[in-house]
Amino acid sequence: MDRRRFLKESLIAGSGALLAGKKTAALASSAPQQVAGAVSLEAIAAAGFPKDFLWGMATSAYQVEGAWNVDGKGESIWDREAHTPGRIRDGSNGDVACDQYHRYKEDIAIMKRLNMKSYRFSTSWPRILPEGTGNVYQKGLDYYSRLVDALLDAGIRPFCTIYHWDLPQALEDRGGWPNRDLASYYADFAAILAKNLGDRVTVWAPFNMPVSFTYHGYGDGGDPPHKKDIDQFLKAAHTVNLAQGLAFRAIKAASSKATVGSAYGMEPVYPKTNSEADRAAATRLHAAHNLYCMEPIFRGAYPAKAFVGEIPYEAMGFKPGDEKIMKVPLDWLGVHYYLRLIAADGSNGAKPDVMSHNPLAQIHVELGHEGPKTDGGWEIWPHGFYDLMMQLTHDYNQPIIEITETGGVFMDAPGTDGRVADLRRIEFYRQHLAELARAMSDGARVRAYHAWSLLDNFEWGSGYTQRYGLTYVDHATQKRTIKDSGYWYGRVAVANRLDV
Repeated sequence: MDRRRFLKESLIAGSGALLAGKKTAALASSAPQQVAGAVSLEAIAAAGFPKDFLWGMATSAYQVEGAWNVDGKGESIWDREAHTPGRIRDGSNGDVACDQYHRYKEDIAIMKRLNMKSYRFSTSWPRILPEGTGNVYQKGLDYYSRLVDALLDAGIRPFCTIYHWDLPQALEDRGGWPNRDLASYYADFAAILAKNLGDRVTVWAPFNMPVSFTYHGYGDGGDPPHKKDIDQFLKAAHTVNLAQGLAFRAIKAASSKATVGSAYGMEPVYPKTNSEADRAAATRLHAAHNLYCMEPIFRGAYPAKAFVGEIPYEAMGFKPGDEKIMKVPLDWLGVHYYLRLIAADGSNGAKPDVMSHNPLAQIHVELGHEGPKTDGGWEIWPHGFYDLMMQLTHDYNQPIIEITETGGVFMDAPGTDGRVADLRRIEFYRQHLAELARAMSDGARVRAYHAWSLLDNFEWGSGYTQRYGLTYVDHATQKRTIKDSGYWYGRVAVANRLDV
């Protein structure tokens, strides 16, 4: 995802909240070294993971596959976006990306070499249904079948995220996600995948970061299709929440082996001060993003605290019985973590980070700034990972959790010896994983961790200007070079500890 725009430009960008007042101050004061937010060497040395813990990596279809018009694939909204001049920071596109469509065996060999046990990939809807509905293109299904078989042959669990933002353009032309009909179209697509792959794929996530793609696509216009209408966002998010429930049932009906969760982008939100107004703003932000697509699926209702005023059911297009469609018993919960946010009340002069008519307004959001920064400009704050895990563990009765993404931008390139010595990325992961291990020791039921990302890939609106990969990709030649962080992560996967 384009994480920079996601978090800087949106009120409802990643969240998590409850930590307030004295608790927040205690977190800051407990940072043990000279570097704010750092984890102690003792904590890193003590961190351990169970022997059956699943170490993995993640990618998404548009970001790595390429082959944008091969074997009958239809156009996606991101194909249209990247082919529109001025939309991508470096003028690039995902036409080739990492060419995983043709090089998947090479990439799987890298993961096997690094002792990975899980690969979170996504499927391209227009590769299988070019128009979004209608005739299935067998060559698209055959590609994913080959990918799954190759993963299983390598001893790697295939984890399928069904939708990671690349909507068929033909469906956007029919109204996109605000069109309620997309809920059933999407469920039909999920059923096709489960019927064809469900004998081998047992872990399914219907959506990646549903609040992000609906808000930025239809609310603030930052991503395709660049609509700026808060009512369109409300309709789009409601369609997706319906689609989550329908897809859950469709997958379960098609495959007796299926377990279904989803993948939500979250960050812990801390109030800027101990004032009642700032603490309320942090709670509101938590509800507006973290819970906005979780509460409907867990509890069949929208979180009332996400809004200033009444829940706008009419603007959503909510119908009687929708609560029963949305609510399903997820088998596990997928969580992304990247950073923390600071929330302040926006009703008394502080500028809200969204359009003034947004019902989620009256919150001013800041990025944390005490800790060191990645090359992408984001604060590194591992303690937030622990806080988020414990909050979810407490609020949702110890759900089974899969970490679906964490990572950071570090722009290290191969040296004269060909080695990519990305030591800062190693330290980034070491500290975050130490906090994850601490959360697990305190009761969080985390069974898997997926680093973002296997490869330096196409980072949406940022193009190829950001590198998240544990494998360096020369996009001119497609040469892969495992970074020092990749080798380190591979050793961690064998040892189940961090001091390797």
